[in-house]
Amino acid sequence: MDECDTCGAIRISYNSCRNRHCPKCQFTRKEKWLEARKQDLLPIQYFHIVFTIPDELNPLALRNQRVIYNILFRSVSETLIQLGKDSKHLGANIGFMNILHTWGQNLMDHPHIHCIVSGGGLSFDNKRWIPCRKRFFLPVKVLSRLFRGKCLYHLQKSYQSEEMIFPGNISKLKNSETFREFLKGLYSKEWVVYCKPPFKGPDMVLQYLGRYTHRVAIGNHRIINIEDDKVSFRWRDYSDGNKNKIMALDVFEFIRRFLLHVLPNRFVKIRYYGLLGNRNRRVILDQCRKLLRIAVIQVNKEYVSETWQEFLLRVCGVDIMKCPFCEKGKMLRREILLLERCNSPP
Repeated sequence: MDECDTCGAIRISYNSCRNRHCPKCQFTRKEKWLEARKQDLLPIQYFHIVFTIPDELNPLALRNQRVIYNILFRSVSETLIQLGKDSKHLGANIGFMNILHTWGQNLMDHPHIHCIVSGGGLSFDNKRWIPCRKRFFLPVKVLSRLFRGKCLYHLQKSYQSEEMIFPGNISKLKNSETFREFLKGLYSKEWVVYCKPPFKGPDMVLQYLGRYTHRVAIGNHRIINIEDDKVSFRWRDYSDGNKNKIMALDVFEFIRRFLLHVLPNRFVKIRYYGLLGNRNRRVILDQCRKLLRIAVIQVNKEYVSETWQEFLLRVCGVDIMKCPFCEKGKMLRREILLLERCNSPP
């Protein structure tokens, strides 16, 4: 409970649940993450590539989230690194970050990975910066087919090592012959890989990351109404010309769909590779800046010990300590409200 030192107004602030799947508890964490990413961006082109697994794999992924999502990350990273190093395409070590999304606008399962990829890379001896062609990174068909091959290879290896389970309506895949035929059908499909036009500068990259990195399946702003055991929310139908529509779901079906996207405990959904790999990131990026003839970024040590209130004021211009009622006073902690157990009968 906070009290204004000028007008005496009272404000009660409830504890955050701090769960990464909560649509209301990610703002400060997102802003701090973006602050750190500013130090990683170079004055170059960045490309946005999306890798999606076929719908046939969704039931298997839902029951083996940790295994399948790890395979998805591994297949995407191996594809980008291999093609980046190929002299026919770029012939350099590139840098990229991968962000896992598991949902579509209708809240159904739709696992895919968004990649932010540097438009160029370091030569293998670290002495030259090699830019890619303007407005072009890598051929989408080549990306798609190499990604398909790597993903299905790792699926086969996971099956052989018995890492996956096959409950319910996918129990038939436990049979080795059935699983082999299942993979064979996936080999015959063209997998969806989409390379969007390059971002218009590093600032656009940050704007994109701010919208998508710390998102959950649905935010409160999309929910229109909760009435008569139904939840109504806005969604965009990509199969119908990107039209905005309203969907009404039974409350239990809404909760079921939301819970499809709760990730396994401690599962990392944002990962870094190549020039952005965590091990030597600072040294490698400093070398990139030297070759690109730009100043090396110095970390401002004043920001290291700032409180979350000071951080919000600096980054967002929001003074959380200012009284929202009289707009003159300062909100001071009056007491901490403790949850009391109720011993009376219900």
